[in-house]
Amino acid sequence: MVEIRTHGRGGQGAVVASKILADAAFRVGKYAQSFPQFGVERRGAPVVAFTRIAESEEELPVRSNIYEPDHIVVLDPTLLSIPDTFAGLKEGGWVIVNTPELPENLDIPAKFRVATVDASEIAVKYGLGSKAQPIVNTAILGAFSRVLENVIPLSAILNSIPEEVPVKPDANQKACEEAYNMTRIRK
Repeated sequence: MVEIRTHGRGGQGAVVASKILADAAFRVGKYAQSFPQFGVERRGAPVVAFTRIAESEEELPVRSNIYEPDHIVVLDPTLLSIPDTFAGLKEGGWVIVNTPELPENLDIPAKFRVATVDASEIAVKYGLGSKAQPIVNTAILGAFSRVLENVIPLSAILNSIPEEVPVKPDANQKACEEAYNMTRIRK
């Protein structure tokens, strides 16, 4: 089983990203569950979403928070300064961050693998959200697939987007593909 924890802020699409991953997993014959955790709903407040992907239904536990994720996805780089963001992340796990910074420039421990993509810029380019508040979920999933294609191939994510994001599906798919190609990996 692969467990992914997505950290974002309200309005960035963390919950929908988790749903897209689960749908994409189902499309490639895997079992999945996704669900959010957040307090009072408001734009900009921290949001955490959880996704589990398994080869069999028996592997999926009762829905519970993910305390020891295999990988984390960070939609807002300011969340990197919150210690809970990395809590329980397994050594060797991927930290996939929406930022214009190169992965080498981030203060992320060497025991984790790091990938970055400027999902905000890509989202703005395709008219996803606004310049002040881009919706980065589909773009960051392109980066996810780039580094974890063995878990979820890009084609499955692209096929899931119209189902989970019926508004601007073409633009969301293009953003996902561009992010896949623009992802940078720490050497």
